[in-house]
Amino acid sequence: MKEQIALERLAGLAAFARAGSLGSFTAAAHALAISPSAVSKSIARLEAHLGVPLFTRTTRSLVLTPEGRGLHERAVRLLREAEEIEQAAMAARAEPAGSLRIAASLPVGLHVIAPALPAFRRSHPAVEIELRLSDRMVDIVGEGIDVAVRIGELDDTRLLSRKLAPHQLCCFASPGYLAARGTPRHPDELAGHETVTLRYQSTGQILRWPFRIGDAVVERTPSGGLSVDASEALVSVLAAGGGIGMAATFVTAPYVARGELVPVLPRFGVLRDNITALWPASRRTNPAVRAFLAMLHERFREQMRAAAQG
Repeated sequence: MKEQIALERLAGLAAFARAGSLGSFTAAAHALAISPSAVSKSIARLEAHLGVPLFTRTTRSLVLTPEGRGLHERAVRLLREAEEIEQAAMAARAEPAGSLRIAASLPVGLHVIAPALPAFRRSHPAVEIELRLSDRMVDIVGEGIDVAVRIGELDDTRLLSRKLAPHQLCCFASPGYLAARGTPRHPDELAGHETVTLRYQSTGQILRWPFRIGDAVVERTPSGGLSVDASEALVSVLAAGGGIGMAATFVTAPYVARGELVPVLPRFGVLRDNITALWPASRRTNPAVRAFLAMLHERFREQMRAAAQG
């Protein structure tokens, strides 16, 4: 009975640590892979045992009480140590196994990671994978993510990281559009064409199109009449004959393979190396994380080789 009570308290501390870091029971439940009601009940039992309220609850917010703030850092440290014990046990196994939570942006997740997961699972059937796709900047440690893949320059971070193989940005259009409107031979000729631009969801800014002209990279912002805020929508519009747009080659590769899109101004394309894999230091020796990182690196290398051959 005492052991059961002790386990309940540990569960309550884990729920408390996650909820305090993420600011909601629902987010904590998602991170812990349990129901929000289980998180709520677990924390309520912990509060009853400790005899102090840990949160001030309203219909719209969840705020740590002064007592909760004083205990939260210790609870987070306890949870981190428990995870490190688990990771050390996993590292002792020769074969990758256990759960693997992956967070990525939609373009990378849809076009690079998701297609590779069946083969990864065949090679490592003991690994249970949860893939979360969002343009939101996730809290890797707070949400219990094992590996995250981000596009863009990163702020200083205590996370471990690895730059993935570079990807190429290039213009694309459908064969039908080019047959009707002609194919530009230089970026200056884009002014006479319909263009489709990408607007970042996080900032609302339009992607500036980079072109390598001579020894310099020149950025331009097309004045097209159509903008979208997801790369998947962009390539769909282009494949339907909507005009010329710029995208990463790993996004357009399936469309190019099917003949729905063709590169435009390929000799002016620009290489970018701003896709990075990140993982907590506690996952350093986790065999599943190491196997996934190796697979991810090879997938980007394959994308680069395919783009070069195309």
